[in-house]
Amino acid sequence: MAGGWTRDGAVQDQIDASIAEELERMRARSGPVGESVAECVECGEPIPEARRVALPGVKLCIDCQQERDAVYKVRPGINRRGSKDSQLK
Repeated sequence: MAGGWTRDGAVQDQIDASIAEELERMRARSGPVGESVAECVECGEPIPEARRVALPGVKLCIDCQQERDAVYKVRPGINRRGSKDSQLK
């Protein structure tokens, strides 16, 4: 049963798209994976052994990571597709 100008299943498609986008964002932020490197990939400074052991897969020194964290902005986890029906919370 369609409501208004939408086709059947359009609301569920929007919900599924929102979930898929949020899962993709979460996977992207999961953190470092793989083997740690001895030197920072951005500035070339050595990464302390304690940091490499604590965070397996780390690729940035503490200073470069802090700069990156300061730039990061949290995005709201809402569907911005423009339909009133997409604003389901």
